[in-house]
Amino acid sequence: MRDAVLSIRNRLDSLGMVLSGFCAVHCLASLLLVTVLGIGGGVLLPPEIHEIGLAEVKRIEGELTKIAHAQGFKDLASFRASLKTNPKTHATSREDILNRYRGYIAGMEPELPKLFGRLPKTEVVVKPVEKFREKEAAAAEYHQGTPDGSRPGQIFVNTGDFANRSVLTIESTAYHEGIPGHHLQISIAQSLPKLPPFRQQAGYTAYVEGWALYAEQLGKEVGFYKDPLSDYGRLSDELLRADRLVLDTGVHYKHWTRQQMVDFFHAHSSEDEPDVQAETDRYITWPGQALAYKTGELKILALRARAKQALGDQFDIRAFHDEILGGGALPLDVLEDRVNDWIAAVKAGKAPAHPAAI
Repeated sequence: MRDAVLSIRNRLDSLGMVLSGFCAVHCLASLLLVTVLGIGGGVLLPPEIHEIGLAEVKRIEGELTKIAHAQGFKDLASFRASLKTNPKTHATSREDILNRYRGYIAGMEPELPKLFGRLPKTEVVVKPVEKFREKEAAAAEYHQGTPDGSRPGQIFVNTGDFANRSVLTIESTAYHEGIPGHHLQISIAQSLPKLPPFRQQAGYTAYVEGWALYAEQLGKEVGFYKDPLSDYGRLSDELLRADRLVLDTGVHYKHWTRQQMVDFFHAHSSEDEPDVQAETDRYITWPGQALAYKTGELKILALRARAKQALGDQFDIRAFHDEILGGGALPLDVLEDRVNDWIAAVKAGKAPAHPAAI
């Protein structure tokens, strides 16, 4: 921990940043938490994270606006407003919600060999959240199975108050929580024979949530999100993760007020008002945690681009994914070293460019 503090202090000094008083405590604590979450030793500083967040928000809103125009609307705001009264955006029953999740996961399963050499051996099932938990439970949550496969991975889906539940993000959430997201990553980690048990069960947030967010777009790459409303839902989920980069650094580095945070949320998200208020309080009281999702995804995308450029025709997306997943959950700087070593080994002919039979 002492080394982490010194590393962060050195970065601050190199950029001429001076923190004092209450901000010094909060900013340093936030940066330390980011390091613990696994964002890495080459930690990004608040102004860098803030600018990355703003750029991602702009990019994603551009993609959302394209969908709005294709649906016949003049702008994103009018399209968002129309969705609130569009009957296609809400579930018709509890079973409708469950069946959608099951259908998306079943559709993804035969596509996995196009993306991975190593596949999970543990089954994943979709179950409704128990009724006594419906008022407090998230829309969906993953509970990992056992390493021996005696208990499958489980996605608990909240079907309570179904008529007021949007279906727009069900497809992206199914891939995030199930395959190729949390279930695939965690199930593979639990079965890696060369890792000790504590490594098989590791849970660095930036890696785990970054992978799951990255997994959402893999569905797009293999031809899913055929319904533009589902693709809108995917992008809306990604926008929330980009908003978090701006909002966390906004309050803890730029000294934004709570109302400034809420105003940014209203301008740059599709979240309902209760979610806006809850998310805002979360970022205020838990500095750094919300940065992990988008930061992890961006790191994986950057490593993929690096590998593709370095390996050229030798690049195989299945081998790349196997390398990302083959060491279990890792801090992002350790993951970067792992991928760099793999690239060098492939180029030198010391590692196979394509997945080995597993």
